[in-house]
Amino acid sequence: MLKRILTSAAVLALFALPLAAQAAAPKAPAGDEMTLTGQVIDVYCNTTMGASGPGHRACAEACAKAGEALAILASDGTIYMPVGSKPADPQNPRLLPFAEGKVKVTGTHRTNHGLHTIEIKTIEAAT
Repeated sequence: MLKRILTSAAVLALFALPLAAQAAAPKAPAGDEMTLTGQVIDVYCNTTMGASGPGHRACAEACAKAGEALAILASDGTIYMPVGSKPADPQNPRLLPFAEGKVKVTGTHRTNHGLHTIEIKTIEAAT
């Protein structure tokens, strides 16, 4: 009888481990609301070749349409990757009209493992 009780307890403990691991998993940070002014960049060309600005606009648009990520480069050199409010919500279509131009964005900023993201709420051309 004792052997049966110990075996049952061990099996139940094994089934409880995945549940305990889920409960202990860190949750995404809540983030801070912010307004950001910066330049929409083609991440690949900017970070590998230093290409940016109005002369690079056509290339940035072509790269973005082909799937390369667009991001926002702040004046302090920080690159903010735009993210959606749900998975698989691409942000390139929202940034494409502003490629290599200045924008003013409001949204939720998060930092995770050194990566700055912004969940864009509003976006407009900046002067």
